[in-house]
Amino acid sequence: MPVEKKLASLSGYLSDTAARDFDRLVYERVRLGIMSALAVNSSLSFTDLRQLLKTSDGNLSVHARKLENAGYISCEKTFAGRVPRTEYELTGKGRQALEKYLDHMEALIQATRYEEL
Repeated sequence: MPVEKKLASLSGYLSDTAARDFDRLVYERVRLGIMSALAVNSSLSFTDLRQLLKTSDGNLSVHARKLENAGYISCEKTFAGRVPRTEYELTGKGRQALEKYLDHMEALIQATRYEEL
């Protein structure tokens, strides 16, 4: 691809308009990890996510709550006997947001990948 064409395609992803459309809620490492893990699992418990992402209870709780408030994940709290259990699932809205984020990142990668002439 000619340099001019690459620059033109890249500028579309670096513009102010694209920056406004870029979902910063998904961008953060722990939130992206939560959404990615839930995209490939029907549901995961709080404990599973905490171990998978190697994060603290408080950190996971804060990020999960932000995703839940945005409607990107759902949370169901139950008890197994006296032991509380929290299960998370990715919602349709969350899957769309993750796909849009991944599409944006793939386009940036393609536009910036070096190709030998």
